[in-house]
Amino acid sequence: MVGRGIDQILAHPSDPVLHEPFVRDARDYVTLAEEVSGPVARNVAPEYVWGDALELFEQAAPDARIVNLETSITRDGEHDPSKGVHYRMHPENVACLSAAAIDVCVLANNHVLDWGRSGLFETLDSLAKAGIAVAGAGRSLEQAQRPAGVPMRGGGRALVFGLGDDSSGIPASWRAEPGRAGIDLLTDLSDRTADAIGERVRAKRRPHDIVVASVHWGSNWGYEVPSAHVRFARALIDRGVDVVHGHSSHHPRPIEIHKGKLVLYGCGDLLDDYEGIGGHRAYRGELALAYLPTLDGEGRLVELRMLPFRVRRMRLERAVPDDVRWLAQTLERISRHDGLGRVTVDDAGALVASAG
Repeated sequence: MVGRGIDQILAHPSDPVLHEPFVRDARDYVTLAEEVSGPVARNVAPEYVWGDALELFEQAAPDARIVNLETSITRDGEHDPSKGVHYRMHPENVACLSAAAIDVCVLANNHVLDWGRSGLFETLDSLAKAGIAVAGAGRSLEQAQRPAGVPMRGGGRALVFGLGDDSSGIPASWRAEPGRAGIDLLTDLSDRTADAIGERVRAKRRPHDIVVASVHWGSNWGYEVPSAHVRFARALIDRGVDVVHGHSSHHPRPIEIHKGKLVLYGCGDLLDDYEGIGGHRAYRGELALAYLPTLDGEGRLVELRMLPFRVRRMRLERAVPDDVRWLAQTLERISRHDGLGRVTVDDAGALVASAG
């Protein structure tokens, strides 16, 4: 979530005017963070927000770097009056995504059309100019349903399908149609819908591909996963998906291993401007995880490493040992019935989990 407050500290801040019920200036989110953590630099380099993460990402050297980008990248458009919160980042700040070598931005979420379809068009153009692939949104339904493909070193591709569900607050009017831009908004979470996605997977998959279904669903807070989400995630795995990458919650949710395949029901925020916002303290939303699954040739989980961070002064810092242990204990506790084994902390300070 690199819009709003984070956008304001980068080199090319957008117009700070907001249309929220209580906060009318995006710079106020920076001020709130400063009240908690101390001075926040302005006009920062694109690398700033990633902080300690960049070195760890380079050491991990993943084949594909996939994020849910929950903001519009635009100077254009009118805010959607049906929504109470609107995120945008200035197009010249897209360098902050390039700084972390992001390969794919999933756009099927409840903020990418905050500034209308013209804002979506500029988002798509900005990411294309930066050489970053997109999934889950496009100028037509065909484009929104088209997966992003990232070549992997060992052969094959990471094939990413972006999907949105209305449980995350996505307006129905944002749905892409054959002649209308928008996002790939799921009609429902039925077996019939899973069947249709399975057909798309089979049509696009080539030998040695790893298929990721990146789904924006659910509420912002809480550890409970709706039974409909569990059924749908398992149905996707049964129909050829290798990893379900869930997002919307502002903190990590349970992890499941279904038939050897990884389901992340909610990854939590990696970057946001929530640092100075009160409420929901029990969920430790300032703590963040980057997920690094290792899969075998059949897409089954071999090991899941998670890099723990804390958002402070609007950048990622390594989490301190007490916070790392809290994350490990929490993930193990909330996932204890979902096929996940022990969650331990390795010598490098990363969380490590495998199938139970």
